[in-house]
Amino acid sequence: MTTDTTVTELNTAAAILAAIEDPSGREIHDPATGEIVGRTGEGSPADIDAAVAAARKAQPAWAARTSQERSELLNKAADAIEASAEALAELLSREQGKPLNGPNARFEVGACAAWLRANASFELEPEVLVDDGETHAELYYRPVGVVGAVGPWNWPMMISVWQFAPSLKMGNTVVLKPSEYTPLSVQALVAVVNQVLPADVLAAVPGDGAVGAALTSHADVDKIMFTGSTKTGQAIMRTAADNLARITLELGGNDAGIVLDDADPAQIAGDLFWGAFINTGQTCAAMKRLYVPESLYDQVCQALVEVAGQSPMGVGLEEENVLGPLQNKQQYDIVARLVEAAKDGGARVLMGGDPVADQPGFFYPTTLVADIDNDNPLVAEEQFGPVLPIIKYTDLDQAVEWANELEVGLGSSVWGTDLDACRQVAARLEAGTTWINKHGAVDPRVPFGGVKKSGFGLEFGLEGLKHVSIPQVISW
Repeated sequence: MTTDTTVTELNTAAAILAAIEDPSGREIHDPATGEIVGRTGEGSPADIDAAVAAARKAQPAWAARTSQERSELLNKAADAIEASAEALAELLSREQGKPLNGPNARFEVGACAAWLRANASFELEPEVLVDDGETHAELYYRPVGVVGAVGPWNWPMMISVWQFAPSLKMGNTVVLKPSEYTPLSVQALVAVVNQVLPADVLAAVPGDGAVGAALTSHADVDKIMFTGSTKTGQAIMRTAADNLARITLELGGNDAGIVLDDADPAQIAGDLFWGAFINTGQTCAAMKRLYVPESLYDQVCQALVEVAGQSPMGVGLEEENVLGPLQNKQQYDIVARLVEAAKDGGARVLMGGDPVADQPGFFYPTTLVADIDNDNPLVAEEQFGPVLPIIKYTDLDQAVEWANELEVGLGSSVWGTDLDACRQVAARLEAGTTWINKHGAVDPRVPFGGVKKSGFGLEFGLEGLKHVSIPQVISW
């Protein structure tokens, strides 16, 4: 490990793979081609024990550094990512499937560096609570200790940074358990940043669900961060209860977008499309169902078809593509089942919905579905793929009711030209974040989190730092 220079040794995909691969490990296949990307080692609960013990030992010295010193190292970690950016993007594209271009692999790697720099710039200053001449009380935020983080396969690098950047900034050490589907990407990211971080401050342990459970139930893990399904989040809550570990959960969503009757279909079509189809729809806070007034319905449908037709899908390493395959067969089957349910329910497929037989990879065509009932499974369940149901409404109150009736509430959006009207509708939506005339536009400065069964706790910004800390009041 070094902390005095920007490291460029891991600046090719081959060099990164050589640093992290286990030649006898499990094969990881490209979801676009089926080709072998590399081989990952498979950790065990014993490896979690070792990583947590090392993190526990390293944590006091890391916390003893000044906030400024930790920020300097986070900025050097961002430098290291940028020096290896193309290599990381290539590996990510091959393992996850997302194209290099568009809001995909290069975008994700760039976001990793940006999130590190943003967290390096944040400072949680002591807050004076009372100072009335008789009592003086101040609020401080201290490191929580060891953070155990479990991430998903859809944005494996970026969400890992969402977890470890604020944790490290606040003086914690971190053990990551990547998804079984995308372990190489996370191990590569950790290898790159660990060129500049002290030993054992950040570690990644790949493995199956048993490895994840060993981490989230570990007696020496003080804080758990998890991004994934609601079902798994509920299981983590149960196991964390024994240790009273603090928890941040970012769980499933089924985000609704509501178009108001003064919207300009041509103007919003591009942002509507990418709000739904970013990362080929494999994003927790992507728009999963769109409510459009009858007066604009045909225009919005046609505008979306036009944008979709200009957004090529294919192998991620081919520069022209901006949409890719589903990451795994399980997700492909979910998307296919839900589209068939829409067809069976009498919905009208505007485009897509008919995968090419015997095509390599888990490609499902970009699909827009109109004239669909609000209770159809494609609307009521999270599809997490390149499919958008477009539901017609005649009464705005009904659209708001439909948007709010599900058990999840991660994100939502309102689209129109009258911002006051948009804000009024936004205030009625049950979601952790409601965007106006955009969807899924996360920002490292702006807190993000879900309500209902989409989880709890906040990430990003100063509030995100507070959620990886322990508050302490000092009063005299």
